Amino acid sequence: MGSSIKNILCLTLITLAAGAGLGYVYDLTKEPIARMEAETRQAAYRSVFPEADQFTPLENDGSIPGFSEADENGCEIDSAVYAEDASGSRLGYVINVTSHEGYGGDITISMGIDNEGCVKGVEFLEISETAGLGMKAKEPAFKEQFRDRTVTRFSYTKTGAASDFEIDAISGATITTTAVTSAVNAGLEFYEKIGGAGI
Repeated sequence: MGSSIKNILCLTLITLAAGAGLGYVYDLTKEPIARMEAETRQAAYRSVFPEADQFTPLENDGSIPGFSEADENGCEIDSAVYAEDASGSRLGYVINVTSHEGYGGDITISMGIDNEGCVKGVEFLEISETAGLGMKAKEPAFKEQFRDRTVTRFSYTKTGAASDFEIDAISGATITTTAVTSAVNAGLEFYEKIGGAGI
């Protein structure tokens, strides 16, 4: 009896010490991680909207449709910022979208769209697809297909893109291609909901 109480007390002390240690490490790393994530986002914003000098958050007061609501393709808008020049004039938006339909988990992108509805670029904030297959989405050959296109919706093809709205699928990674294309389309739909070219 005394031995089991002693064991329980030892386990309790070990658990408390481990919990305190984990809490300390979390507090220690929380700020650097948040800073690194913010820097990663800023780098992505500059990549997808290089003409912009500053990025101002688009505040969601609950009246903007589409924020944090997964659509029928498993995509949701995480956040958006105004892309502005040095004088504060709005050049367009950068929209952050997550697809929950990736082969290896969530895929999060940043996409720039200017005042005329032209996609300025697409960059990845989060992607964990299969090496050599789905991870090819990060390569310029795939993601640059979206750049400088003014369309209302993209689709992919396996037989060679022939129109502005078509992109070439990644060979052997149809699920990844679908997830990324759906995320870009969700961003385009959101752009229209918040005013589109009438920014």
